[in-house]
Amino acid sequence: MKPILLFAHNPSAMTGPGNNTYLLASAGGIPIRAALIDAGIGAPEYLADLDAALTDGHARLETVLVTHGHPDHAGGAASIAAAHPSAVFAKYPWPEEDAQYPVSWQRLRDGEVVVAGDEPLTVLHTPGHSPDHLAFWHAPSRSIFTGDLVALGTSVMIHWSRGGDLGQYLASLERLLELGPTRLLPAHGPAIDDPQAILTGYLAHRRQREAQVVEALRRGHTTVQAIAESIYDGLAPALLPAAQENVRAHLEKLKAEKIAAHDDDRWTPT
Repeated sequence: MKPILLFAHNPSAMTGPGNNTYLLASAGGIPIRAALIDAGIGAPEYLADLDAALTDGHARLETVLVTHGHPDHAGGAASIAAAHPSAVFAKYPWPEEDAQYPVSWQRLRDGEVVVAGDEPLTVLHTPGHSPDHLAFWHAPSRSIFTGDLVALGTSVMIHWSRGGDLGQYLASLERLLELGPTRLLPAHGPAIDDPQAILTGYLAHRRQREAQVVEALRRGHTTVQAIAESIYDGLAPALLPAAQENVRAHLEKLKAEKIAAHDDDRWTPT
């Protein structure tokens, strides 16, 4: 498998250098069939890069597989559909989010095998970062297109107020670890050639962060803001809202496990 990496041209504080999307083309046939993993935001530069890659490969875009409904992954769907009207767009349903994108979504199901170009990809429902998050497992190469589950050199935001769930996220990381992949192809940052180290490191980091949240509760910090400020000391103000989302995700997990309680915006240990 030799996916073509296409950058989405959307660098920012939250996306780093921007999103990765991946183009997979069949080895033969007329025309050559191509599938795209994630749709970017529809930047004109991106659409030009996509068209150039398809033209160079004498390929027709057949399918767009979207890992989840966040705008940096699905926002470009309408622009791609306008340029490639025969393409099919597919993702795991998240109705309230999907409705903002004017394309007809084909439903993907956990365990389903889809063909991208001529490569078999197994659909893995990996919620936590978002309710609809998918990863795509390429068993022949033991590679996984991981969307927003991991990124080298940083952590992933669990946006609790927009459907993030930390318990589900940790279970999704464990699921990937159990597959024993040899390569991860994330939606942000470079490819990961030591998946076990990254996945176990992510799990350890979240456990450490949870311990910090519990300790902050025991020290009398009772609000999300106060807990976040005590843990993320010195964090740039622009990133504090994301830190608070992560803290809230930890607190909700602790609440479900009856380790923390919530009453009138006040959090306490149980």
